[in-house]
Amino acid sequence: MAEKKAEKILSRILTLLPSLAITLFYVPNALDKLLDPNQTGKIVESSAVMITAGIFILIATTLFLYNKTILIGTSMLVLYMIFIVLIHMYKGKPSEIVILILMATIFASYIRKPQIFHQK
Repeated sequence: MAEKKAEKILSRILTLLPSLAITLFYVPNALDKLLDPNQTGKIVESSAVMITAGIFILIATTLFLYNKTILIGTSMLVLYMIFIVLIHMYKGKPSEIVILILMATIFASYIRKPQIFHQK
């Protein structure tokens, strides 16, 4: 009985681990945009755009972590990351890491709730 309980807890922890890693990427990124909106070297150097992006990322991450809204949060994060990939390609920066983060976001969502990715 105790072995089953320990296995269930370990399974739950391993299921949430990729989501934690994704969160550790998005939250500091959002806080950086909120706390330092006057960043230079960006395509759009407006502080209002940076603050809006920071709030958008925090809301999307919160929705991503909540089980009932995981699909909405994942969609918002993927939309943001597609935009960032396009910016990286436009500026000639390497976009492979950004694409991997985008894929990891979808993968973490799939690990937590695979039934939302299946057609009925």
